[in-house]
Amino acid sequence: MLRKTIIAGWLAMVPAMAMACETALLLAIDVSNSVDGAEYRLQADGLADALQDSQIVETMVRDQVAVAVVQWSGVDQQALSIPWTRITGPGLAAQVSAQARSMERAFILSGTATGDVISAALPLFDQVPDCKRKVIDISTDGTANAGDDVRMIRTRAERAGVTINGIGIESMGLTITNYLRSSVITRDGFVMTARMHRDYPAAIRAKILREITRVIS
Repeated sequence: MLRKTIIAGWLAMVPAMAMACETALLLAIDVSNSVDGAEYRLQADGLADALQDSQIVETMVRDQVAVAVVQWSGVDQQALSIPWTRITGPGLAAQVSAQARSMERAFILSGTATGDVISAALPLFDQVPDCKRKVIDISTDGTANAGDDVRMIRTRAERAGVTINGIGIESMGLTITNYLRSSVITRDGFVMTARMHRDYPAAIRAKILREITRVIS
């Protein structure tokens, strides 16, 4: 009888364990002055397409991944375009995808304050305290030219247990990629490179998949 009671209790815990959130993923999209309307569209549509990818959706549903999207630019220019959504089924992934595809650009003709978007993002993780991993995914085609010191804010993120990853959108060379690697990502983070904005959709798909499956290169 005791053994049956223990087994029954364990089985009752399985659904709760399965519902645990593995990753809270905050996607931060650069909409500074260097990003034109067509390039913004490539970012928004690329993100929307990634959130329809069958492998990404399957992993997000299995691990109850929470997703949010922030658009960012200069000082005091960070907009939470899509609030935290727990992906508990394919329908919610489709909902976030549709929101990403239809979201209007938040800022135009403004600077690049990379440190400020990290500062703005950190308190948002208080809304998803049960998620085991907390990740900021920064996409940008430029280095910081305004706002807080990025390296100091990165240290705050590390102390808070938040990982920062990046996508460097390059026109030529690896200037942005190297900047992200040296000054922005945390020690447990990684950087991927997109050659021009047209390569962003493939890069964001690969990056999200790596972030939610914890693939280590």
